[in-house]
Amino acid sequence: MEKAHVVKLTSKERQRLLALVNKGQNKAAVIRRAHILLKSDEGKSDREISELLYIDEDSVRNTRKRFVENGLQAALEDKAKPKPEPKLNEQQQAHLVAVACSQPPEGQARWTLELLAAQLVKDGGVEGISPETVRLALKKTT
Repeated sequence: MEKAHVVKLTSKERQRLLALVNKGQNKAAVIRRAHILLKSDEGKSDREISELLYIDEDSVRNTRKRFVENGLQAALEDKAKPKPEPKLNEQQQAHLVAVACSQPPEGQARWTLELLAAQLVKDGGVEGISPETVRLALKKTT
């Protein structure tokens, strides 16, 4: 079971990993993954590596798997996370700014984030929006 993703480092890869570990000028996660690969290459089991580095065995397995399937660089780096879709499109942001610049509702001295969020929903621009999203959208437009 454990031998599914066997790590065999070239001398160049081993030198690179040793340099990473010895310099200590990278993210802790990168250094930890370098240690995992070095110990895997030495023939240590997942359990032995996890006990040596005080991490769980899944981290060891995942790092070895990424190395075998995608190479050294992919094993060391964090996976790229997709950017979230913006909550408001340009038209909705323009409407928000227009509402914020207009007269506040009757009985209110000024627009609050909650009132703006409620107004956007009332106008049918969005199904639902939090006051924090309104704040961030207004912060972008000065």
